[in-house]
Amino acid sequence: MRARAKELKANASKEAALKEVQAAYKKMSPADREIGEKLHALVKKTAPQLWAKTWYGMPAFANDEGKAILFYQDAGKFKTRYSTIGFNEQANLDDGALWATSFAIIKWTGAVEKQLAALIKKSVS
Repeated sequence: MRARAKELKANASKEAALKEVQAAYKKMSPADREIGEKLHALVKKTAPQLWAKTWYGMPAFANDEGKAILFYQDAGKFKTRYSTIGFNEQANLDDGALWATSFAIIKWTGAVEKQLAALIKKSVS
């Protein structure tokens, strides 16, 4: 709970929030950090209206209301074999009666980047 209180205070300022995100990347393994930083760059390019903040210790990207639209959970956080890129309920990904909101990722590729760019664009549409 102390980590969440610290996040809320830091996220009050977008610059402070960005520093928290950068600190979160530095704590990751090199492989997880690479994916996280590439996702970060893709979000900035694809949806510049979103801003970086931490969300329960994870890098996330929020709308103007401060609601996290998407987040990155590195594999090391919960000692899993893959990282997760997830979208919260504020993301506009609805597709009929069933759609995915989380994606496992083990490596950043051109195909992954293309798929994520489309999802990010849709999430903020």
